[in-house]
Amino acid sequence: MNPSRSVRLLLVMFCLSMAADGMFVQAASEEYQPKAGQAGKDVGWIPTDLALVDAMLDMAKVTPEDYVIDLGSGDGRTVITAAKRGARALGIEYNADMVALSKRNAAIEGVSDKVEFIQGDLFEFDFSGATVVALFLRTDLNLKLRPRILDMKPGTRVVSNSFTMEEWTADQTATVEEEKCPNLGCAAYFWIVPAKVGGKWKVAQGELTLQQSFQMISGTLNSGATRVPVTGRLIGQGISFSVGDASYSGRVSGGTMQGTFTSGGNTSRWNATRNQ
Repeated sequence: MNPSRSVRLLLVMFCLSMAADGMFVQAASEEYQPKAGQAGKDVGWIPTDLALVDAMLDMAKVTPEDYVIDLGSGDGRTVITAAKRGARALGIEYNADMVALSKRNAAIEGVSDKVEFIQGDLFEFDFSGATVVALFLRTDLNLKLRPRILDMKPGTRVVSNSFTMEEWTADQTATVEEEKCPNLGCAAYFWIVPAKVGGKWKVAQGELTLQQSFQMISGTLNSGATRVPVTGRLIGQGISFSVGDASYSGRVSGGTMQGTFTSGGNTSRWNATRNQ
């Protein structure tokens, strides 16, 4: 055989081999299926049972007006389920194969136009635009994210599969029957990001001094020489508290609060401005 012809034949065979290898790699990627317990960057992957996904989204009251971000989105099931409820949804996942799988799953479920999956590090991603944040990490990782979550817009809802925020007590919890939940995670925790109200406020009756521990508040109402204890709580921008026998409720908006209070069977308006 002509040597030059042999070289050309070898080159053709090499190219065909490389092309076949490429097709094999592509096919293998398309056939990728994750295994429960497989290692990940921060946590191993365990699928959230669909019954718990529904319970979490029910607690967050997800509607078509919401933008749901799942931090560590795995195979995309929480994002996809939120999209099937009409919400826009985004998943952040470090494993590129999982991201590709999530996109295929979204296409199968017919929600590709409502979802986005990004390969990246959830601790480096800006999720501040979410109205709902979903988590299935660990408590220590939740705590690492907690300061950023507390800086989000008051009223943002947060749901976590299995793991708490420690002393930031959940506003609501839910469990799913074990027979519907074989993959370990059967409990969900729900929080609403509270407004920040710690400090001094000017009110008609004097000065309201508040201390805040997450959604719980305490303090005093100082009116001349009189100091009356204050206890209450926040639900997003909503605030309610008691001062003696008077019950206050209202809404926080930046440096102002306003609402109504009831005392002795009478209801009146109240407002407060933050002291500088």
